[in-house]
Amino acid sequence: MTTASEQPAPTAWRQSLRRRLLTWFRRHARELPWRGTRDPYRVWVSEIMLQQTQVATVIPYYERFLEAFPTVADLAAATETTVLRHWEGLGYYRRARQLHAAANVVVSEYQGEFPRDLAAIRALPGIGRYTAGAILSIAFDQRQPIVEANTVRLYSRLLAYDQDPKAAPGERLLWEFAASLLPRKQVGTFNQALMELGSEVCTPRQPACEVCPLAVLCPTQAAGLQDQIPAMRKKAAVTAIRQACVVVRKADHVLLRQCGEDERWAGMWDFPRFDLVSQRGAALQSELREKVLTLTGVQIEPGNRLTTINHSVTRYRIQLTCYQATHRAGSPAANGMRWVRPSELPDYPLNVTARKISQRLVPSDSA
Repeated sequence: MTTASEQPAPTAWRQSLRRRLLTWFRRHARELPWRGTRDPYRVWVSEIMLQQTQVATVIPYYERFLEAFPTVADLAAATETTVLRHWEGLGYYRRARQLHAAANVVVSEYQGEFPRDLAAIRALPGIGRYTAGAILSIAFDQRQPIVEANTVRLYSRLLAYDQDPKAAPGERLLWEFAASLLPRKQVGTFNQALMELGSEVCTPRQPACEVCPLAVLCPTQAAGLQDQIPAMRKKAAVTAIRQACVVVRKADHVLLRQCGEDERWAGMWDFPRFDLVSQRGAALQSELREKVLTLTGVQIEPGNRLTTINHSVTRYRIQLTCYQATHRAGSPAANGMRWVRPSELPDYPLNVTARKISQRLVPSDSA
């Protein structure tokens, strides 16, 4: 199949695409809380939150986050724990930690003014090529291309590119194509329109080609190959995992530990948690004792099952069983562990399953 890499799109084709797309966007753009702002801080926060997260999920988090941290200086001044608590439930918590770290760089090195240089922005923690281009184009109208999940699909179809768009040749082609489409002004609006069209019309399955403003320009639509382009990578096989989470009680306190840098929820707090081998009986009791001791330095007496939560993380399907336990001896073996009252748990940033468990503990503390 002929692609734009072999036959570059003519000027008239690009001009028609820009005109049609911007006309459509003026009529159909969704009203979103980050639309219409040129404040680089707000654009930045929205772009970080939208990574791998649906718009409907992001909206309330975005609004609450900016209420708590209305400026980059406010974000930099906050503790990481406070930032993570406001991010809780949004997932991919490394984004929040990097956002906080980058805010400190902007305040300390740029006096709170967001840099306008591509290299300087990309040097900030958590900002890659796409995010830098989005910030510079939307906030400063710089001619920077964007390639993200929705536009990968859109560009692949506009190019009739039937190879893997995420492999190196495809990625290079799409970035070149995105740059070739940019208008001389209204770049931020144009880039947002591309993302909007990819999200709302040029969808992965059954794209709404009948209402697409670019349908007459799309070779994939003309060939009826929407289900084949872009080429999809095979999904990784789902792996089933059994885990245990242990609520260790010492008088009217429970034990929390902060996840380390190399752990999934780095910086977040959690109850002692680990993979589980044993099913029941003495073997299970022994495994719980040994693994809690290894993880925390605390000796316990296991008690009853509190709850079981089934959930998924990327390609893992996890059965998490939470057990109660009583402290017998020993003190936490490392920093990053605390005895806290259940009533204090709302002050700590917890992952989703730990928060569900914590909500079962508060009534027992206040009874």
